[in-house]
Amino acid sequence: MHSMNPPNLMSMLQQLIATPSISSVNPRLDHENSTIINLLAQWLEGLGLDVDVLPVPGRPGKANLIARMGSGDEGLVLSGHSDTVPYDDGRWSRDPFVLTEENSRLYGLGTADMKSFFALVIEAIREMPLDRLKQPLTIIATADEESSMSGAQALVTRQQRLGRYAVIGEPTGLRPIRMHKGIAMEAIQLTGRSGHSSDPANGVSALDGMYTVMGELMAWRKELACNHRNPMFKVETPTINLGHIQGGDNPNRICAFCELHIDMRPLPGMTLDDMRSVLKKRLAVALQGSGLQLAVKPLFHGTPAMETAADSAIVKYAQELTGFDAEAVAFGTEGPYLTELGMETIIMGPGDIRQAHQPDEYLEVSHIKPAIELIRSLVRRFCY
Repeated sequence: MHSMNPPNLMSMLQQLIATPSISSVNPRLDHENSTIINLLAQWLEGLGLDVDVLPVPGRPGKANLIARMGSGDEGLVLSGHSDTVPYDDGRWSRDPFVLTEENSRLYGLGTADMKSFFALVIEAIREMPLDRLKQPLTIIATADEESSMSGAQALVTRQQRLGRYAVIGEPTGLRPIRMHKGIAMEAIQLTGRSGHSSDPANGVSALDGMYTVMGELMAWRKELACNHRNPMFKVETPTINLGHIQGGDNPNRICAFCELHIDMRPLPGMTLDDMRSVLKKRLAVALQGSGLQLAVKPLFHGTPAMETAADSAIVKYAQELTGFDAEAVAFGTEGPYLTELGMETIIMGPGDIRQAHQPDEYLEVSHIKPAIELIRSLVRRFCY
């Protein structure tokens, strides 16, 4: 790998969008991200930053990047994920890997979520006197945020002190976010015994048992809504969504196996471990004496909820810069992992979250200059 001076902003954006870095739990759709990481590494080394490219353990072709200038324990971290979601073939009206400018919008896979952020960071800092930093500036690019969060987990495992304040450039319309819900997805499996449907005593119905499970989940959901509330969120309560079910094979056979997939979104202050523990206990009690075997398995490890204090310096300064109070959102980010590494973290970047994961994803051109100025102001405030 050799360093190079970064090209102009539009050229950086074109190259980032043209480099596929899809991450997916479906191995058929999953790409490596090391090509885009090496591209960013070359540009950041060209600006004089010290760059580490860190392979993600157990994930061939996947890597994180940590680029750093300056020394000290405080400073600012600008972070983002290098991967995108898969795209809907046939639903895009243009090539998702070709940056297209039209109607004051930049179209392409990853324009909003969130490859453009890296190009804007580089554009913002390229003319700044980086040799005069009083506190370090660190730029992080991660792998697999859209699938397993393996990149962010690998950073936590390293336990490296990276900075005091962090901004994750997810698309928020340049408004600061200091809080989001957690998310876990669980598979609930019931195993019974098949038999001829003419006599229920011939078997043990997993479908009947799942009716009990669903009733218990809906009762728990009501209790959670009564006992936990945060008015900062549009949906003020924790949620449990019953999203997918399958079971049985024929109307005249007693169903021997049934599986339900659910999504749980706890508020800040609630942990995924606690929710999983309560889930297992409640279902075990509800199914006592049924003759059914219960298994609860995580579909992915989950992302914790995140909250940064309202009086944190990064929250207050972001509010001052933007004129917007820091908000709360329902979608998850890598924020909790950076928080675990000792950073006071906000989510704030160009683009609209409604564009994320959509065909014809775009970034409004009008966001580019304000985003660059915002990044420069943050660097001046926390690194000089």
